[in-house]
Amino acid sequence: MNKAFYGAVLLAVATLMVPHASEAAKDSTIRKGSAVTFDYTLTVDGKVVETSVGRKPMTYVAGSGALIPGLEEGLMGMKVGDKKSIVVPPEKGYGHRDPKAVQKVPRSSFGSTKGLKPGSTVIGHRGQQQFTAKIVTMDKDNITVDMNHPMVDKTLQFDVQIVGVEPPKKAS
Repeated sequence: MNKAFYGAVLLAVATLMVPHASEAAKDSTIRKGSAVTFDYTLTVDGKVVETSVGRKPMTYVAGSGALIPGLEEGLMGMKVGDKKSIVVPPEKGYGHRDPKAVQKVPRSSFGSTKGLKPGSTVIGHRGQQQFTAKIVTMDKDNITVDMNHPMVDKTLQFDVQIVGVEPPKKAS
């Protein structure tokens, strides 16, 4: 057999081993079940609130509910290297203020109140559920806390860049 024949056979085998371009492109596209790594900068009311740039990027599994809905929807379909600005309205972010989330709590529930003042943030537990609250007012008997998320009623702007996408794991 001649060298040209062996070359053709090796090329055919190599072609079979490499995924087709459309498969490779599909695997690098964010879709439900993809493991996604991305850098982000969050801006609220014109001020940078948080960023992963220069630190560890964010990682999540698409469709797992780990991100706020508006951000997750905005990331779907992106690929490694893509950059995008995603604007998330309150309805798709942390929602709107809930007046029921502002509650008076007996001062005795706090144990020590040393160092607490209006504006302080406290962490509490309701059963197994942990929550963060901001102290609104304090009197001798009660402390009024606001358990609304700090980003409630806010439009969020995420500037993102996709760093990595792993295809969904196949069921075994």
